[in-house]
Amino acid sequence: MLFSIAKSRSRRQWLLPLVAITTSLATHVAAAEIAPHELPSYHYGAPIRVECMNRSSETGEHIETPAHEIQWIPFPMCEETKAPLEFNYGIETEQNCTIPMIDDPFFHLLEFYIHSDAPLACRLPARPPPQVEIVGEKPHVTEYVPLVFALAGTLQLSHMHISTHMNVLLHSTPKHHLHKKDSGVLDSATAYSTSPLTHMEGSSTRRLVIGDPLPLQFSVRWFPTPELPRVEGKVEWQGMGGHIYASTVFYALLSFGAGVCVSSVWFFGSVLPQRLKGRSLGGATPLGYGAGVGNGWGYQPGKRAD
Repeated sequence: MLFSIAKSRSRRQWLLPLVAITTSLATHVAAAEIAPHELPSYHYGAPIRVECMNRSSETGEHIETPAHEIQWIPFPMCEETKAPLEFNYGIETEQNCTIPMIDDPFFHLLEFYIHSDAPLACRLPARPPPQVEIVGEKPHVTEYVPLVFALAGTLQLSHMHISTHMNVLLHSTPKHHLHKKDSGVLDSATAYSTSPLTHMEGSSTRRLVIGDPLPLQFSVRWFPTPELPRVEGKVEWQGMGGHIYASTVFYALLSFGAGVCVSSVWFFGSVLPQRLKGRSLGGATPLGYGAGVGNGWGYQPGKRAD
């Protein structure tokens, strides 16, 4: 009896470390299941909502949460979509977002943004949220890409001028893209006003007072890598919107010229001699045979009417 109890205890002593090792291995396997390359990525056309840093309209300082973290709020509502501003992954477009009415607090925030006292700092989620969570593991923490809107304009005593047209450049992480509609992950982004120095005569500017709407126009462009396009070098994925680069035009012209040369050699070396074989050449031909006057390609002698 005592021998049986001792044997049972001995087995438990061996089983406990084995269970611990198995649990540890399971934990490592679970951690491996959420490797970065296996995390979700954006599909073509997926919405990416913009959220911005909440700031005080009196001081321009950012507002913190009770946990002393920066408070992020959605971009102001767009009248066209009745929703906050968002971009669609991979889609290049001209996009409008009209803020229906500028109230007094937001007007003062625009003064901070234009005067560069505080930036219009926003952010975009680099990936969509995961659809599956592993039991016993911490949920994946969403990573964000900063997007600062460089809003340009001039301030007056009773109003302001804002350059309402902005270029938005969005980059995806490097990936072996085969098609322009492949999925991907956001890498970086920026946005800036265009033609801010011609506000008195430009069409993409707005004289703004409290209570007015603010029509914003965004020219959205996507790039398949963090680098900007170059003329030289291999381009696997010519932008998500089908960019045409100088290298593409060069190769097209080169292929066209090569095709013309091959066709010419084949025609003059094979087709034309066979057609002219056994046919009398006239007094004048493109090849320069004979003397006299011909019809340009030669003629066949025939009976002449009396």
